[in-house]
Amino acid sequence: MEMLAPYTTLRLGGPAQDFAEATSAEQLVSLIAEADMKGLPTLVLGGGSNLVVADEGFDGLVIKVATEGVSVSRDGEEAVVTVEAGEDWDRLVVRAVAEGWSGIECISGVPGLVGSTPIQNVGAYGQEVAQTIRCVRAYDRLTRQVVDLEARQCGFSYRDSLFKRDLARYVVLAVTYALDISEMSGPVVYEELARRLGAEPGGRVPLARAREAVLALRRGKGMVLDPDDPDTRSAGSFFTNPVLSPEQAAKLAGRAPGHPSWDLPGGMVKVPAAWLIEQAGYPKGYERGPVRISTKHTLALTNPTGAATTGDLLALAREVRQGVREKFGVTLVNEPVLVGCSLEE
Repeated sequence: MEMLAPYTTLRLGGPAQDFAEATSAEQLVSLIAEADMKGLPTLVLGGGSNLVVADEGFDGLVIKVATEGVSVSRDGEEAVVTVEAGEDWDRLVVRAVAEGWSGIECISGVPGLVGSTPIQNVGAYGQEVAQTIRCVRAYDRLTRQVVDLEARQCGFSYRDSLFKRDLARYVVLAVTYALDISEMSGPVVYEELARRLGAEPGGRVPLARAREAVLALRRGKGMVLDPDDPDTRSAGSFFTNPVLSPEQAAKLAGRAPGHPSWDLPGGMVKVPAAWLIEQAGYPKGYERGPVRISTKHTLALTNPTGAATTGDLLALAREVRQGVREKFGVTLVNEPVLVGCSLEE
């Protein structure tokens, strides 16, 4: 049996009953289709950076995606870049900055593979991949067909997508991005990044400057993988920023007048989960046995010594979630995919 902990950035997770590596899209589809015919549960494993696997492991076939390949064409003032699911995401960002392809530079330093980006609608510092994705090629396990889904068909929303809402149906094979051909970044809309760059909100800076600034900010929060930094032994942000209805926002305002928030279309309000967690009594560095909240970033739950179990991590996550719910009436939602485990007890 193959232990799954080494394949996750948290270094948590028990054994897989069966394990295989797919080095081509055809092999990936074949492995999935064969497992489906046999009724064998499957787990498609990318970079393991957004994954929490149960201590009991996975009672089925785990397929490690190791496909490679990037093809590029030009469409007017856009570079159309099709990337196999197994390519490293940050390596793509490095190439985009070097080639003068604008639109993903602020998503620098995010660990994981390209195939995971549409599932989570990965984003950072004011950019998200939904803004640049033109098409996603996927294997539809329901129809047993390879399909090409245009961006409008992918159901993208904040850290969500059609693929995430139905993880059992689609297996991402490749992603096509349409990136502006420009040496300048997209508009800098994230206030913290604008301050770091000394730029006006909405201004543009050279791609390399934007990437360097993002990496510096991420390192300061323990969000760039570093074997010498125990705070990076995490799954990134464990909770998403809650998006509240007008009614929910009014209730929160009654409990916490003047709380930080961002207005969204339709009267919706986004609230920073980190603020809720800290105000509920869980500061950076808060420990619960062998796990803790990162000393650099409140949203990251870490396995600093590598001695924890998934059970330990989930216990901390439940404690934090319950504390926020009791104080503010807001229920936090986990961002990583939970395999064989749940925050519900």
